[in-house]
Amino acid sequence: MTRTFAAINVDPYQMELGIYEMSERIGMRSVDHVQHMMGSGIESYTDGKISYHQVEEMCEVLADFNRIMKGYQVAAYRAYAANSVRDALNSRIVLDQIRVRTGIEVRVISNAELRFMNYKAIAVKDVEFQKSIQKGTAVVTVGFGSTHFSVFDKDALISSQNLSLGVMQLYDRALSANVTTEQEKDLICEMIDNELVSFRKIYLKDREIRTLIATGRPIMNIFFKLQGKDMKRGYLSAAEFKHFFEVIRKMSIEQLEDYFELNTQTATQLFPTVAVFERVMEITGAETMWIPGTRITDGMAARHAEERKFIRFDHNFDHDIIAICRNMAKRYKCYMPHIQAVERIALKIFDALKKYHGLKAREQLLLLISADLHDCGNFITMYEASDCAYSIVMESEIVGLSHMEQEIVANVVRYHGQEFGYDDMGIEERTDWGGRLSTPDNLSMTVAKLTAMLRLAIALDSGQKNKLEDCRLSVKGDELVITTGCSSDITLEKISVEQCEDFFREIFGICPVLKQKKKV
Repeated sequence: MTRTFAAINVDPYQMELGIYEMSERIGMRSVDHVQHMMGSGIESYTDGKISYHQVEEMCEVLADFNRIMKGYQVAAYRAYAANSVRDALNSRIVLDQIRVRTGIEVRVISNAELRFMNYKAIAVKDVEFQKSIQKGTAVVTVGFGSTHFSVFDKDALISSQNLSLGVMQLYDRALSANVTTEQEKDLICEMIDNELVSFRKIYLKDREIRTLIATGRPIMNIFFKLQGKDMKRGYLSAAEFKHFFEVIRKMSIEQLEDYFELNTQTATQLFPTVAVFERVMEITGAETMWIPGTRITDGMAARHAEERKFIRFDHNFDHDIIAICRNMAKRYKCYMPHIQAVERIALKIFDALKKYHGLKAREQLLLLISADLHDCGNFITMYEASDCAYSIVMESEIVGLSHMEQEIVANVVRYHGQEFGYDDMGIEERTDWGGRLSTPDNLSMTVAKLTAMLRLAIALDSGQKNKLEDCRLSVKGDELVITTGCSSDITLEKISVEQCEDFFREIFGICPVLKQKKKV
């Protein structure tokens, strides 16, 4: 049975609606796409608030979207908003007005979630995506407020960073300099280079990038103009894109309006957009650019289709999340043999306690991430390292995690090294970005369970020599029996396990016991 789905991207600069058909037979297919450029969207980038006039316009547009959705007999919809709404000082008021006046519930997502959906939109073009990421590939998303840079290698996502290189930021800063048009363009290129120098030194180093995958709303105007003319299946060589950059550089705003058939506001975005991609290609040495022509609404639809099992990806996105966290651990000089040992033991504990913790595969992933990052605070200081680890996790962009999931991981790495009971964890009642009340009891219980398991896993490798690699775990009565055939002295590990007993029993009602088989 074919179902109709609507994806809505809420942004004070540009509103988008995508209509899709989905079924097990056809997978996911785009039916219609509507976008509306907001008349005063620039205000949210300069004033820190979404103005009353913008809210009025947003509600009017969403009301139109509602009528379109009814015309297509949409069975389900998702409405998301990201940075530009989340960072506005009056975001909760805006979201409440939208809900009350249009009936549309908007969920505010993190930049990391947005990027993850972007990857899934690209992955729908499965053959091209899988082919591209086998060798050094960078996915660069140029947006109005920032630029996101992710690096894939050997089918895995190895790093992901958000840079302050938004199209509107670049244009506004250059415009405020009161210089000639040519000087404005030089200034934009210089600002881009200034930001990319540090990024290259810290995150790229000697890494080889062969292909650049270009995404983001500003690049779509270029995609539609070049499609079928200068590009073959969305591909451009470095030389072809360099030539295109030089052509754009020589054009006035009026010429850009005529050539791309755009209004003045949109035409001003083109040079900063092309300049970011050109400079990225230059510093990475990428040989090819692929513009897949995907929109964020495509990613929203892909996420929904995957959840409903209408589509399946060959690419394992959970592996990407783990790969990013392992690379973070390396960056913060964690001892990787210990990290890997804790990972393996944590998985064994999770599996042994399935009847006791009631958690699902997603929480297992969060446990693995916590195992990867539990020691990263030592990079800052050995004193109160757990608090430093909390700050590192909360301030990092972990692609694929929601804000709430990131908060769970941050609290697990914060509390794993501290002596406390459940009542001492101090996880405060809070609301999410959408203004909805979170469930602190569920959140704190998830943190407590993962913390208890991580603390035990760390205790079982407290000597950091992987002595208990062969350990087997089973629940017998009110004990979690951990059996090892290790012939080495495991006194330290036994002491460490005993220190975990009280909290572990408080959470799960069973006591961990480490037993060593005697050699005959």
